[in-house]
Amino acid sequence: MEKARTKARIKNTQNLEQRTQRPRRSRGRTEIPLLADHTQSADARADALSDWLTAVLGTRDYALAPASEDASFRRYFRVTLTAPYPASGDASTLIVMDAPPPREQCAPFVRIAGLLADAGVHAPAVLEQDLERGFLLLTDLGTTTYLRALDDGNASELFSDALDALVRWQLATREGALPFYDEALLRRELELFPEWYVGRHLGQSLTGAERQSLSTLFDRIIASNLAQSMVFVHRDFMPRNLMRTMPNPGVLDFQDAVIGPISYDVACLFKDAFISWPEERVLDWTIRYWERARRARLPVPADFSEFWRDIEWMGLQRHLKVLGIFARIRHRDCKSGYVEDTPRFIAYVRPVAQRYRELAPLAKLIDRLEQRTPSVGYTF
Repeated sequence: MEKARTKARIKNTQNLEQRTQRPRRSRGRTEIPLLADHTQSADARADALSDWLTAVLGTRDYALAPASEDASFRRYFRVTLTAPYPASGDASTLIVMDAPPPREQCAPFVRIAGLLADAGVHAPAVLEQDLERGFLLLTDLGTTTYLRALDDGNASELFSDALDALVRWQLATREGALPFYDEALLRRELELFPEWYVGRHLGQSLTGAERQSLSTLFDRIIASNLAQSMVFVHRDFMPRNLMRTMPNPGVLDFQDAVIGPISYDVACLFKDAFISWPEERVLDWTIRYWERARRARLPVPADFSEFWRDIEWMGLQRHLKVLGIFARIRHRDCKSGYVEDTPRFIAYVRPVAQRYRELAPLAKLIDRLEQRTPSVGYTF
C-alpha cells in the first residue's frame, strides 16, 4: 500500500523543467520526480533511487527537489537532510545524480571529478556510487550559477576566477588520461548543423554546390582546430556550469571532457549559449587569459593575433555544432528552452564568417538561410 501511494505521488515530466522546487516530505517516503529511461518505468526508477539513497544515508528522513536542468538524460536532485552527512564534511544538503543506463554512464564523471580535484579545481566530490544502476551521491556546490550571478559590475572578477581555474585544469594535462578530440569527432559535431539545424529545424535543403562548399569549409575549420596545442578541455566551460562558491568557481557538467584545442574552453566561456558580451570585453578577457597562460608556460601562440584567430575558428566549430544540438534537443528529445537561443549563435557565426575570406561561402549560406541581404565588409 505504501509503495502504491508513493507511485501515485511521483511527479510528471513537466516538474523537471522547473529550476527549483520546495522540498516536500511524505510519511516514510520521499517524492522523487524522475523520467522514464525507456528500459524502466519512472515509478520503478524512482523506487530504486529512493531505496539506494536510504541505504547509503542510513535513513529515510530526507527530502528531494530538482537541483538543475540538463540537456542530457541525466537528472540531478538536491537532498535535504535533517542531520548532517559526516562523509561530506557535515553538510546538510547533497546532490544525487540519476544517469539511467544505457543512455548515460557515471564512470566518466567519477574519473574526471578526480582529475579536476587533482588539478586543484573545485568540483563535486563523489561520496557514494552505484555505476551499474547509474546513481551518484555528490557534494553540493550550492544554488548560485555564474549565469545567475553575472552582471556588468562583477563579470571581470568572476571571469578572473574562472580563468585561474581553467589554467590549473590545462596545466594538469596528462597524455592518455582522456579521449582525444580528434578529426572524426569534430566532423560529426559539425555535421549536426546541416542535418538538424538546416534540414530539420529550418526545413530547408542545401543545393549540391552548397553541400560541397560546406564540406570544404568543415575541412578548413577542423584543420585550424587540430593545428592548435592540445590540453584538457572541459567542453562546456560556460556560466551555466560554473557555480559561485568558496573556493570560486565550482565546476559542473564535465563528464564529456577530452584532450583538445587549447582555445576551446576560452571560446566557450565568453561566447556562451545563454548570455552575450560586447566584443571589446570578450577581447579584453581573452587577452587576460592569454597573458596568464603565457606566464604559466601553457602552449599558446606567442602572437596574440594568432591566438585570437584560433579562438574565432574554434568558436565557429562549437557554434555550428550547438546550432545542430539545440535543434536536435527540440525535435528529437522534445525539450524546449534551447532552440530559442539559436539566434545568439547565428550572431556569433555571422561576423566570424564575414571576417575571413576563406569563410565567405558560410556567410553567404547564413544570409540565405536567414533571408538577409548579404553585407559588405572587410575580410582577413
